[in-house]
Amino acid sequence: MGTTRFLVTGGAGFMGINLVRHLLAQGHAVRSYDIAPFPYPEADRIDVLQGDIRDLSLHARAFADIDVVVHCAAALPLAAPAEIRSTNVDGTRMLLETAASRGTPRFVHISSTAVYGIPDHHPLVEDDRMVGVGPYGESKVAAEAVCELFRARGMILPVLRPKSFVGPERLGAFELLYDFASDGHGFPVLGKGTNLYQLLDVEDLCAAVTLASFGDPARVNATFNIGAERFGTLRDSFQAVLDHAGHGRRIVTIPEAPAIWTLRTLEALHLSPLYKWIYETAGKDSFVSIDRAKAVLGYAPRYSNEEALIRNFDWYLANRDRIAATTGVTHRVPWKRGALAALRWVI
Repeated sequence: MGTTRFLVTGGAGFMGINLVRHLLAQGHAVRSYDIAPFPYPEADRIDVLQGDIRDLSLHARAFADIDVVVHCAAALPLAAPAEIRSTNVDGTRMLLETAASRGTPRFVHISSTAVYGIPDHHPLVEDDRMVGVGPYGESKVAAEAVCELFRARGMILPVLRPKSFVGPERLGAFELLYDFASDGHGFPVLGKGTNLYQLLDVEDLCAAVTLASFGDPARVNATFNIGAERFGTLRDSFQAVLDHAGHGRRIVTIPEAPAIWTLRTLEALHLSPLYKWIYETAGKDSFVSIDRAKAVLGYAPRYSNEEALIRNFDWYLANRDRIAATTGVTHRVPWKRGALAALRWVI
C-alpha cells in the first residue's frame, strides 16, 4: 500500500487517536489537527497541529502535502447548539473549500447514523430519508448536504455513517455501564431491552476508513453505513459486560415512558448524561444495513456487539485510576452522570 500522508481532523478525540494508531501501524504518515492537545505517546511519531478547524489561517499548514483527509472533528451533542452548528456544518464547509482549492485527492467524511433520526423501519439503508433530531442530528444532516455539493463538483468524498462505536479511549455514555458493572451493580435499560441494537467496534470503523481511503475512486465515492455484523438485543449486549465483570448482577428494566419523560426533564435542567437521540431510541430497534459497505468497500467487521463492549470494558478496568479524575462532554472522557448515577444505589 505504501506510505500515504493523512490529515486526521479531531485527531486527539476518541475516534481520532484510534485512527492515528491504526494508520501508524500500517506505515502511513499522519498529521493530527485538533483544537485539543494531543496527550498520547504517539505525539512524537506524528505531526501535531493544535488549532480550530475553522481557523483558516491554519489550513495551509494543515493541508500541506496531504493525500487523504479524514474528517472526524465534531462538536458533540452536549455542546451548545450554536457551537454544534458552527463546528459541524461551517467547519466542514471550510475544510472542504480548502481541500478543493488545493486539489486534495480524497476527503473521507465521518458522519453518523443520527442522520436517520428516530426511524420507523429497519434495517436502515443509505437512501432512506434523513431527519435530524436535535442540534447534533440536524448538523450532521446539514454537513452531509455540504459534502454532496462538493462531490457534485468532482471531489472524491466517501461519507461513512457509523453506528455508536466503542473501543479503547471511549467512555461517554458507556462509562455508566462500565462503572456500574465494575462496582457490582445491575444496569438499567429502558423498557424490556429486547430491542435489536447494533453497535460498532472502533477498530472496524478504522478498517472502513482505510478501505474508503484506498478503494477505487469511482466506487467509493458514495455514502456507507458502518456497523457490527453480529449483534443482538440491547439487554443481551449489556448483560455480557455484567457477566464478564463476574459479580452475578443482572440487567434491570425500567418502564420506558416515565423514564423518557424524566430524562427529558433532566436534559432541560442540564443534569442528564444522555441526549435526546440516545434516550428516544434506546428502547427501540436500531440497526442499519451494511450490505453496501460489504459489497463496495469490502468491509468485513471483526467484532460483535458483545466482543466490542467487553474489549472496551477491559480497557476501562486497566485505565480506571487514570481516568477517574476527569470529566467532560467528549467521547474520550466520562460524561457527568447527573441524576442517573443515583440509580446505582437502588439497583
